[in-house]
Amino acid sequence: MKISFRIKKIINAIGPGLITGASDDDPSGIATYSQAGAKFGPQLLWTAIATYPLMVTIQEMCAKIGLVTKHGLTGVIKHYYPKYILYLILLVSFPSITLNIGADIAGMGAVGTLLFPSISSYIFSVVFTILLMAATIFWSYKRIAFILKFLCITLFCYLIIPFIADTNWREALRSTFFVSFQVSSDYFMALVGILGTTISPYLFFWQASMEVEEENQNHLVIDKTIIGNMEIDVRLGMLLTNLVFYFIILATGTVLFKAGIHQIDTVEQAAQALKPLAGEGAYLLFAIGVLGTGALAIPVLGGSLSYMMAEIFEWQEGLDKKFYQAKGFYITLIISMLIGLVINFIGISPIKMLFYTAVLYGLIAPLLIALILHISNSKKIMGEYTNGRWANILGIASFILMSGAGILLIWSMLTGK
Repeated sequence: MKISFRIKKIINAIGPGLITGASDDDPSGIATYSQAGAKFGPQLLWTAIATYPLMVTIQEMCAKIGLVTKHGLTGVIKHYYPKYILYLILLVSFPSITLNIGADIAGMGAVGTLLFPSISSYIFSVVFTILLMAATIFWSYKRIAFILKFLCITLFCYLIIPFIADTNWREALRSTFFVSFQVSSDYFMALVGILGTTISPYLFFWQASMEVEEENQNHLVIDKTIIGNMEIDVRLGMLLTNLVFYFIILATGTVLFKAGIHQIDTVEQAAQALKPLAGEGAYLLFAIGVLGTGALAIPVLGGSLSYMMAEIFEWQEGLDKKFYQAKGFYITLIISMLIGLVINFIGISPIKMLFYTAVLYGLIAPLLIALILHISNSKKIMGEYTNGRWANILGIASFILMSGAGILLIWSMLTGK
């Protein structure tokens, strides 16, 4: 009885945290993990363990801010902090998010062509963009939330691949629990890329805003039970994203690295490389996973930007509203997706989009983490729901880690090493 009660409690708690976590493994993230696996084999598997508590801590803070204040992160910053901070965040967030959308659209289009070679990747990119745009605008919040949760299932494709391939599980376990470190620019760049794609600033905004959306939909009254359910939800979501990125590195590290394929620049290259080495099944699973995660992540990316803009300019907002009720919110969503699509037609390669996105995320993440920590420790804002000791310790660790990653990335760019 106790076990069934716990399972039921977990199922009831599943909400925005699961979607947030799953959307973190988008096509651009898959490309980053594939590059790490191909170049270094299983050596970077330990990062899945190391980043998990940090991701959980930051996302729980963001979720709690949304639940307690009934405002998204942007709204709280606007109300309690100088305006220049808000505009600086927007200045960096808008190009980084649209570039990320562009990279994801390109990944989906390219994989679509892999599955159906007679159709151009550009046609797939246009079709996917229009479908995702229409679904986000015309469907209700409940339907969108249900579809996004359903798309999370596609992530399990990546968990199967290492069992199909010839995986050295002893080596994998050793790389999981023992840090293998290299003093090289390639290793540092791979590490920075993993950090940038797992602890992504756009997720901070999405998490807080979606908690507000969920609170309004279900007429929640905040208490310790609601906070407890949120924590279960976030921990499950972050567990899923880290489990998936672990298995992507393991799959590419097992198959591609062992075969001497060390340079992977795009998700379609990773999928193509798997086909002759791991078989048709692994290839199809990898490709289907890219399409599913792209369909999951692009509305999250565009939605996070829409929530930001709506709170800055005090527009009506929410995926539960019709277009005519929240025009600014939905127009921002449309523009972000269209810019992402157009980027595919002007000659910027997906790998460059990923690099530029990583640079921008690296610049803004430490600032946002510092702000989130400050908000979460403010009794004026959070009342009785301020941070505990461990939340602050892990939050500060996240700040130090992301600051170090940003400095490392900038140093690499300036020195060319």
